[in-house]
Amino acid sequence: MVRFKNRWLLVEFLPVPAPVPGRPIPGQSQEELTSKQIWSALKQSVISHFGDTGWGAVGSSLTIKYFSPRTNLCIIRVARDPHKIAWASVTLLNVIDGRRYIPNVVHVAGTIKQAQLAAIRHNREIVARYRARAKLPAGYQDSYEEYLQTSAQEIEALQD
Repeated sequence: MVRFKNRWLLVEFLPVPAPVPGRPIPGQSQEELTSKQIWSALKQSVISHFGDTGWGAVGSSLTIKYFSPRTNLCIIRVARDPHKIAWASVTLLNVIDGRRYIPNVVHVAGTIKQAQLAAIRHNREIVARYRARAKLPAGYQDSYEEYLQTSAQEIEALQD
């Protein structure tokens, strides 16, 4: 029996702010991003940059396993051989459903367990940045503690 070998991309989608603070760009909605929107934008990116051959190599194994709208953190599964096509397509992606984002590939893992550990570690770093920006003490209890616990449970519950 042969095992399917995958690569797991941990990607953070950083939203690009509007040119004038407080004024949204016309035609740009303020809805939260979803995993379905990410998958379709990634599909279009693969097709536009690598053609049908690239999509044929990546398409059957490309899935979004986890997405957090609060931190815009995403875990993407792709087959091991064409994972560089998916990685390049994520990097070249800049618009998702009419909104501009900067994708940041945080980690590439060979197992889901390593992707989970990297995601939990990155979530803690993001929350620490939020707290530092708000100038809160490290021991301060807020809604982020609850978020860290629930997100860690969601991420650990992921199955291959």
